[in-house]
Amino acid sequence: MSDNDTNPENGDKSLHDSIPVTGMYKDWFLDYASYVILERAVPAIEDGFKPVQRRILHAMKEMDDGRFNKVANIIGQSMQYHPHGDASIGDAIVNLGQKDLLIETQGNWGDVRTGDGAAAARYIEARLSKFALEVVFNPQTTEWQLSYDGRKKEPVTLPVKFPLLLAQGVEGIAVGLSTKILPHNFCELIEGSIQILKGKKTNLLPDFNTGGLADFSEYNEGLRGGRIKVRARIEEEDNKTLLIKDIPYGTTTNSVIESIIKANDKGKIKIKKVVDNTAKDVEIQVQLAPGQSPNMTIDALYAFTDCEVSISPNACVIIDEKPVFLTVNQILAYNTRQTKALLNRELEIRKGELMEKLLFSSLEKIFIENRIYRDIEECETWEAVIATIDRGLDPFKPDFYREITRDDIVRLTEIKIKRISKFDTFKADELMRKLQEELEEVNHHLENLTDYAIQYYKNLLSKYGKGRERKTEIRTFDTISANVVAANNAKLCINRADGFIGYGLKKDEFICDCSDLDDIIVFRKDGICLVTKIQDKVFVGKDIIHAAVFRKGDERMVYNLVYLEGASGRAMIKRFQVLSVTRDREYVLTKGTKGSRVLYFTANANGEAEIITVYLTAGSKARVKVFDFDFKDIEIKGRGAQGNILTKYPVRKIQLKMEGVSTLGGLDIYYDPAVGRLNTDERGKWVGNFLGEDKIVAFFKDGSYELTNFELTNRYDQENLQHIEKFDPEKVVSAIYFDGVSKNHYVKRFLIETSTLNKKFNFISDHKKSRLTVVTTEEQPQVKVKLQKGKEVEENVYDMDILIDVKGWRAVGNRLSTHTVKAVELVASPKKKRDSPENNLSVGSTVKFDLKKKGEGDDGEDEDKEQLGLF
Repeated sequence: MSDNDTNPENGDKSLHDSIPVTGMYKDWFLDYASYVILERAVPAIEDGFKPVQRRILHAMKEMDDGRFNKVANIIGQSMQYHPHGDASIGDAIVNLGQKDLLIETQGNWGDVRTGDGAAAARYIEARLSKFALEVVFNPQTTEWQLSYDGRKKEPVTLPVKFPLLLAQGVEGIAVGLSTKILPHNFCELIEGSIQILKGKKTNLLPDFNTGGLADFSEYNEGLRGGRIKVRARIEEEDNKTLLIKDIPYGTTTNSVIESIIKANDKGKIKIKKVVDNTAKDVEIQVQLAPGQSPNMTIDALYAFTDCEVSISPNACVIIDEKPVFLTVNQILAYNTRQTKALLNRELEIRKGELMEKLLFSSLEKIFIENRIYRDIEECETWEAVIATIDRGLDPFKPDFYREITRDDIVRLTEIKIKRISKFDTFKADELMRKLQEELEEVNHHLENLTDYAIQYYKNLLSKYGKGRERKTEIRTFDTISANVVAANNAKLCINRADGFIGYGLKKDEFICDCSDLDDIIVFRKDGICLVTKIQDKVFVGKDIIHAAVFRKGDERMVYNLVYLEGASGRAMIKRFQVLSVTRDREYVLTKGTKGSRVLYFTANANGEAEIITVYLTAGSKARVKVFDFDFKDIEIKGRGAQGNILTKYPVRKIQLKMEGVSTLGGLDIYYDPAVGRLNTDERGKWVGNFLGEDKIVAFFKDGSYELTNFELTNRYDQENLQHIEKFDPEKVVSAIYFDGVSKNHYVKRFLIETSTLNKKFNFISDHKKSRLTVVTTEEQPQVKVKLQKGKEVEENVYDMDILIDVKGWRAVGNRLSTHTVKAVELVASPKKKRDSPENNLSVGSTVKFDLKKKGEGDDGEDEDKEQLGLF
C-alpha cells in the first residue's frame, strides 16, 4: 500500500466521514445500559417479573394441560420468546421453582439451604401451580406485543392480581444500577393489602424461607441505606455442644460451616469439631473445645462467622420504562391498586358477556315464540331474509340495551330447526333468570369494588395461606463487641526492663491470655500510661510496672497510685479511672516534672481500696516515720488529676498492709427481655445488686432452673425464660406446673440445693407436654385459681405456703385441685411494688394460662392448646 492510500490530504473521504470513537461509545453504552436495566436485571412493578421469568411463565401457560412437563421442554418453548441461551432460562426456572409459589416441581430441584444444585433439565419436571393459574393469567386483560423475531405474541406484563414482587423477592445487577428486594411473608402481604384497601397504613418486614432470627430496626422500608441483620438460630444442647437450627438468608450450610472452620483456624473461636446433620431440617452441630463457654462461643459465632450476616436492601423497580426507587409499602400499595383495577376490568368484561348472553337469549326467544322464522320462508334473497327478521324484531327493539345489528340477525338465522322444534320456554326463562341474577351480582361487585377486592384477598388467604406462616422470627439484637467475645488465641508476654510487650515474646514473662483483637494498657515507672494494639512485639517504653488487656469504658477498674513529684519531692496519692484514650498516645499521670516517678501502684478490677504502710527515710525531719493510709479516704477522679499530698517528707518504701474492699458498691444488673441479655444500662427489669460471688437464678417454662454468674455476656432464651432474679439460697421457690403424664396441675415448694453453674436442673416431670405455669420466691405467695365445677366456674385465692410444705426440689408436689383447672394467676404482693428494686420478679408481674373449655384430658388436645405466658 502506498503512502497516498492512507493520507487524508490526498482525498480519502472515508476517513473524513468516519464517526469518532467517543461518540459511538457514548451512544452504545447508553443503549446497552438501558437494555440491561429494562430487559434483564430490574423487574417491572406490574407483575414483579424480569423478562425471562415472564416468558417462562407464558411458555408454561401455553404448554399447560394439567400434567408435568420436562424442564428441558419448557426451556425449548421459552426460547421462542427469550433471545438468550438455554442456561439462563434453566437457571431462572430453577430459581422460580425453589421459591415454591408459582411452579410445582417434581424431581431433584436442589436445596437453597445446603447450596446443592438441581438435577439436569432433562431429569426434572414442572407445571404451573393452582395459585399461579388463578392470579397470574387472564388473556382478556393482558397487553400483548410481538416476540423478538416477530413470529409470536408475548405479554408486555402479566395481569398479576397479587404482590408477587414482594412475595418472591428479586436481586439484579445492571449497568450502574442494582436492585435487591427481599422476600416477604405470603399471609402478611395479603393482610397488608386488606389494610391498604381499608385506608390503613402498613409496615411490611421481610420473611425468609431459611428461617432464622432478624433485626429489622434499620430496615428503612427496603430503601437504599437500610440494613437488616439476620442470625442463625443457635441452641445450647449441653455445656459442650451447640446446635445451629436455622441459617441466615443468603447463606448455605456449607458456607456457614466453612466460615466457622475459618474463624477457628484464625483463633477467633475455639471449637473441637463441626458436624453437618442437615436432612429434612437444618442442624449443624458445633462441639466446643474444653473450657469454652457456650454463651461466649455463641456471641463469637455471630461476630466472626456467617451465623450473622448483614443485608442491605435496595428496592428498585421499572415503572413506565424507567427505574424508580420505592419503599416496599409503596410497592404493596401500587400492587393493591393494580389488583383492584384488574378486578374491575374482569368484572366489566364479565358484565359485557352477561349482557350479550341476555340480549341473544331474548332475541332467540322472540325469534322462536313469535314465529319470525316462518316469515322468511317466502324470501328469495339473503337481504330479504335479513330485512324480514329485522322488521319482526321492531316492536321489541326499545327493550334492548343497544341497537340490534346485522350480526345479531345473522346469528338468529344460524339456529337449527332441531333447536327450534325442541325450544322450551320455561328453560329459556330459567336461563335468562340465572344470567340476570349473575349480572346483578356483578353490578353489585362493581358498585362495592373495595369490599369485593377485600373478599378476593381473603379467599386467597384461606385457599393458599396454610403452611405459609412467618418463618423468620423478628428480634432486636444486642451489639456484640468482637474484642469481648473473641477467643483468647494469644498469650501476652512482657519484657519489663527493655520495654517490649506482645504475644511473640515466648521466653519472657507471661501476663495473661488475650485475643489478637485486644488493646493493651501499659503503665511505666516514669508515670506514663498508654494504650496500644496488641502485636507480635512492640516497644512501649522501659521500666513497665503494669500491663493488662484494656476494656474501654470499664468504670469498675480503678487504679491506686502513689508517685514522687520531682520538683518538690512530695509524695502524691491518687485514685483514678482510664475510661477512654487515643491509641498510642502517652498520658502523664504525675505533674510531669523532671524526676517524677511511681512509688506504688495497683490495678483494682472492682474498685478495691487497700491500706498501705508508708516508711519515711531515717534522716527525714518527720516525728512519725512509719504510718498507714487507707485509699478509701480519697475520691476516685480522672487520670489527669494531680492527686493529694501523702507526705512532704522523703519516702523510703511503701508496703501493702491490708487488702481492701470495693468502694463502688454492688453492680446493678438489669435483664432486657428483648435481647435476652443482662446489662448495666437500666434496660429492662432490675434483677439485683451484685458483688463478688453473687449468682443469678433463671426459671424456664420447660420446668428447669439454672444458676449463672452475673457476667454481661450471659445469654438467656427469652422465649423459654419465665422468671429471673438474684439467687438467695435461703429463699423458698413456690411453683405450680402442669404434668403431661397425669394431665393434672401440681403445686410444690422447695429450696435450691444445687450449686453447679450453667447447668439446667429439671424440677418437674420430663414429659414433653409438662410445663411450668407459675413460679415465685415471694415469702407469702398467693395464686388466683379458676376451677370448672360442673357447669360453673369458681374462682378462689390460695396461699401457696399453706397448700404444701417445703420439700426437696425433686419432689412431685401435691395436686392443685381435683376439679378441672381453667386458669392460674399469680397475685401481686400488696407489700411491694412490682417494678421496685426490692422485687425480683423481673420478667413479668402476672402469670396466666388458659385451657380449652372442654377441659383437660380429651386425648391430649387440650394440653396442646394451653396458652402459657407472662402479661
